Amino acid sequence: MTSLPYYTWFLHVKQRQQIRFRLPFRRKEAVRPALNQLARRPADLPRFVQRSAVALRYLHLLGALDWTRFPERDLTTSWTMPPVPLAPFVAACLVKLNEQFVYMPQLHTYLVEHPALTWVLGFPLVLSRLAPWRFDAHASLPTARHFTRMLRKMPNSVCQYLLDETVRLLQAELSTEVDSFGHAISLDTKHIIAWVKENNPKAYVKDRYDKEKQPSGDPDCRLGCKRRRNQRVSSKEPPPTPHGNPVPANTISVAEYYWGYASGVVATKVPDWGEFVLAELTLPFNQPDVAYFDPLMADTERRLGFRPTYGAFDAAYDAFYVYEHFHRDDQPLEAGFAAVPRSNRGGKRRQFDDQGLPLCQAGLAMPLKYTFTCRTTRVEHERGRYACPLVFPEPTGDSCPIDHKNWPKGCITTMATSVGARIRHQLDRESTIYKEIYNQRSATERVNSLAVDLGIERPKLRNGQAITA
Repeated sequence: MTSLPYYTWFLHVKQRQQIRFRLPFRRKEAVRPALNQLARRPADLPRFVQRSAVALRYLHLLGALDWTRFPERDLTTSWTMPPVPLAPFVAACLVKLNEQFVYMPQLHTYLVEHPALTWVLGFPLVLSRLAPWRFDAHASLPTARHFTRMLRKMPNSVCQYLLDETVRLLQAELSTEVDSFGHAISLDTKHIIAWVKENNPKAYVKDRYDKEKQPSGDPDCRLGCKRRRNQRVSSKEPPPTPHGNPVPANTISVAEYYWGYASGVVATKVPDWGEFVLAELTLPFNQPDVAYFDPLMADTERRLGFRPTYGAFDAAYDAFYVYEHFHRDDQPLEAGFAAVPRSNRGGKRRQFDDQGLPLCQAGLAMPLKYTFTCRTTRVEHERGRYACPLVFPEPTGDSCPIDHKNWPKGCITTMATSVGARIRHQLDRESTIYKEIYNQRSATERVNSLAVDLGIERPKLRNGQAITA
């Protein structure tokens, strides 16, 4: 017994005999119109396609995408066998996802069992006189192994184009339902564990977490930290310091390390509709979270056609340029901001006067003494040095009201001159609108939770190009 229907199996045997003994009948058909062009002219479809409910269903589902602008690879080569176009293969992969197939042989069998779907997707056909639909469905398809090879080598630009088209269709569909699609977004990253023995805790690997020793199973993956935490003391009294390793247990950092990648996702939530992905970027695991911000925001604005008004992020994005990105100079702070929990970086919370000058502990506005360019951080930016107003620009002769320990020299503080550095301290994280925006983070959390079901968290792939595709 086999899962392949008897009729299809015997027809495949007859077609194989024809190809073996009657080669003159094995010729290629002309290129057919794209899926979106076929969807606009259903009356011109062949009769066997019009009678196939499966083919018509996927023609309606995939025909909404603009396949005429698909970034097809160069098909004019001197190879003995002509290359398979990427557009039919990508459409077949979408069928695989919709049918929830796990393996490529399942997809290959499904296409052979539905020749009308093979015709609709646009695979180059091998004509045959024996089949009622006048082509050999099995010979027209690449092998399941070649399907897998194409998936590993597919460029990421193809996936980005599909995401462009998806966002375009969502905007057109939801324009009459909601007026705030994409105005509030959230960004988060999801780890992708590489398929290497270094990630297998049962395998003995010497220097498993040495970043200088690249795993042989994947040349592109990198070592990164998934999460880090300090040991917490359950009782009020600290545990005794061990004699062999005289380090307090409550100061030991515990972390989870993996070799792999991380996928950054920008999503938006539409009430009563769901969560939708607007941008995606995959980088090696050694890249920090803030490395995803600029490229993902640029892709999001390009697809939406405007800059989102609000953004929700975790504490890893507590940086001045994140707040500056969402701020509107001519509008109040609540009109557009980034909802980010304040981290412990940067010391205590600062206060500012109406001109944006920082206040010292005595409540005096500190004038700007000079500026300089900071090149030691990931984002090069301008920083300002602010001095005590009782000393700079000229001594006033007054004494410090609180008799600060730095007096009489006066206090000096340094911070970025960007408006985002000020908003980081002025943002009211207890307000209602802040909590509503911050709750948008559940959109990316739900999207990332699908990674486990789709196998994205632990892909069986061994290079960066295959992972990003």
